[in-house]
Amino acid sequence: MTLMDQATTLRTLASRQTRASVIAVTSGKGGVGKSNIAVNLAIQFAAVARNVVLLDADLGLANADVLCNVELPFNLSHVISNKKALRDVMVRAPGGFRLIGGASGLARMADLSDYDRQRLVDSLALLEQQADIIIIDTGAGISPNVLSFTRSADDVLIVTTPEPTAITDAYAVIKVLSREGREHRRLSLLVNQIRTPNEARLVYDRISRVARQFLGVSVYDAGYIFHDECVSQAVRKREPFLLASPRCPASICMAQLAARLQNGLAVALPQPAGFFYRMSKWFWR
Repeated sequence: MTLMDQATTLRTLASRQTRASVIAVTSGKGGVGKSNIAVNLAIQFAAVARNVVLLDADLGLANADVLCNVELPFNLSHVISNKKALRDVMVRAPGGFRLIGGASGLARMADLSDYDRQRLVDSLALLEQQADIIIIDTGAGISPNVLSFTRSADDVLIVTTPEPTAITDAYAVIKVLSREGREHRRLSLLVNQIRTPNEARLVYDRISRVARQFLGVSVYDAGYIFHDECVSQAVRKREPFLLASPRCPASICMAQLAARLQNGLAVALPQPAGFFYRMSKWFWR
């Protein structure tokens, strides 16, 4: 899909909905490149969309700002504590998207008053009306904080690698999410750091077959990202690989990933409410 085709798809999405599409990027275990995928996916979308926001909600290892080499004077915890408005904590990141740092403030959700929680939901819901696409970089695993973001997203992008432990943990995420039974959400699998396309196909076939047989759910094939030395070099330079090496194999794969996700969002069923209002019920648990 060309940039012009992607722009047409995004205009179609905008005409069919009054809120942003929300993609939650998650993984069963750490170290599979989840945050790097989220950052570069935001850049890829920002190339064709007017307004893309990345929310770094990895409470333990929030590092999107490090990957982008940007300073975050404020983050979402300042919104929770009523010290800053949401617009004050967003920064323009390399590649044209806006970044909201998560930090540890979200971990205090259970301690917030009803008023503070509602104020936060209202702030984030307003953001939904202003953005085209919101990407949520969740933490790894199946903790309540992670699940609160993945339960209500339009598309949950589960990142794994060909390693057996990563495959097992990716399936565990799918298993937990399948219990929700929410028909509006799509589960997608991305295989990162592959050597050959056939390696990615074997991983996807294995997970999707077991999920369909034992969980009764379909897992969408989001494709793969090659193991690419350009990615490692970009991380060391604190520069997104899409900007450092736009023609490297990993960058080409990223364009294909964005196209696959956009196609799925374009045919998604209308949502009864925005993401953050759907998510808000988990704030009160």
